[in-house]
Formats: sequence, C-alpha cells, structure tokens
Amino acid sequence: MQVVHTKEELAEFMSEWRLHDEHVALVATMGNLHEGHARLVELAREHAERVVVTVYVNPTQFGPDEDFEEYPRTLERDTRRLRKVNADVLFVPSDETVYPFGHDCATVVSVPGLTENFCGASRPGHFDGVTTVVARLFALVQPDAAVFGQKDYQQQLVIRYMAEDLGLPIRIITAETVREDDGLAMSSRNQYLTEEERAIAPELYRTLEQVSRDLQNGKRDFGDLEAQAVAALEDAGFEIDYVAIRRAQNLAPPDRDCDEIVVLAAVHLGKARLIDNVVVTI
Repeated sequence: MQVVHTKEELAEFMSEWRLHDEHVALVATMGNLHEGHARLVELAREHAERVVVTVYVNPTQFGPDEDFEEYPRTLERDTRRLRKVNADVLFVPSDETVYPFGHDCATVVSVPGLTENFCGASRPGHFDGVTTVVARLFALVQPDAAVFGQKDYQQQLVIRYMAEDLGLPIRIITAETVREDDGLAMSSRNQYLTEEERAIAPELYRTLEQVSRDLQNGKRDFGDLEAQAVAALEDAGFEIDYVAIRRAQNLAPPDRDCDEIVVLAAVHLGKARLIDNVVVTI
C-alpha cells in the first residue's frame, strides 16, 4: 500500500490504473479505523480492482460545540490496519488540498429535503459539510464506485441522492452495519463511552430490534411504536435525540402498505452520540 498526501501523487496512480483499464473504489473515512472500516475496504475490493481509502477529518461537518478538536487522530495505527486489508492507496490530504480557497470561501454542495430532519435537524450544517467534502473527494479520486456504511443511514441516502442528482458516474454501495458481539454498532466514537455506559449502549440496538419484530408481527401504529421505543431507551439511561420509523427509500413517513421501512435512532450516552438503524421488510 502506498501513502500519498497530494493530488499530484494520487493522479500518478490513477493514470497508471486507468491505462490498464482498472476500476477504482473509494472508501472515505475520518480515520480512527475499526473493523467496520475494514469491511468497507473488503466490499470495495469486490467491486473494483483498486481501492483508495481517504483519511481526512473534515472540519466543515462539525458544529461549533462538537468534537472536531478531540476527534481521535490515529494515522499510524490506521495505516497498519489498511496494509492488513490490502488497500492500494491511502490518501491523506491536507486542508489546502481539499479546500484550496479555505473553508470560508469554499463552494458548498447542499442537498435539500433529505437533510432537513433527524441528524440534519440535530446537527445544523452537518450534511452540507458531508456532501461538500465527499464531492471534493470524488473529484480528486474520480472513483468508479464508493462504499459507505449503513450505520450512517441518512448520510448514505444523501450521498446517493447527490451523486444521482449531479449525474456523477459513481456507483454508491452501502455496506451492512458491523456490530460488536453484543450488538452495538461499531463506531469511532464508542471509545467515548465509560465502562458503565458501554454496558448500557447495546440496548439501543435491542430496542430497534424490538420495533422491527413488532412491525413484522403486523403492528402499524407507527407513532405508538416510536413512543414505546423512546420510553424504553430513556428507562435504560439514554438521552433521546430522535427515534423514527420511515420509508427506507427516502425517509418519508410510511403508510400501512409500505413494504420496506427503516427504524432510525440517535441518542446521547455520556459524551457519546450514538446512531443506529434497522431496515425492515414487511
């Protein structure tokens, strides 16, 4: 695996691969990699001969009171992990490479509608930062495919919409959520949990699974199911951001005839903000 920092270095590899008609898949990350990221790389390998992984902690997707400064930077460990899963190139761009005119003067890519609720409402400006940086990474890498995790369900929908709306020739692939043995979705922010909080955290997934079972058993009072989930999570010790039952395709409110639903939740537990979801076919 090669580690590159500039767009010129990256372009040399891209030109060589294109010369041999090799396809490229992108895995965009903010580093602090875990087994879930490794699975993204493995899935990317199934869709392309070459895999580029980016590590860039993007400041424009963090709010003023969020954890940009504290977000773990573990590049040396990340590099070792990526070598083990045989990524071809690790691209670690500088701020100047990603935002050549600076953050304040940057062109912003914004997706209306899909970004207004849930994590978009809780974290104003977050998705503008996500779509802006992903569009820039797409321009720098020019991949044929890009892999994103299902854990960030709203994010992968927003990126999928952006790519289609802009006519980008990039296939967006969603990878299943990777979980710990007790069901907790793997996340770089799980390390914020204390030992006591870590014991509570799996209740988030268990609660979503209960909603899934209720839906599969024919219950269709969506508001009541959401309220039950909120009560269960509060009893477990979570501070609720949202729990929502929505159409999996576009996050619109479902009706009784909807055949694919996503149950989404975001909660706070101590310093950690945890998100998770379950997709239900009914």
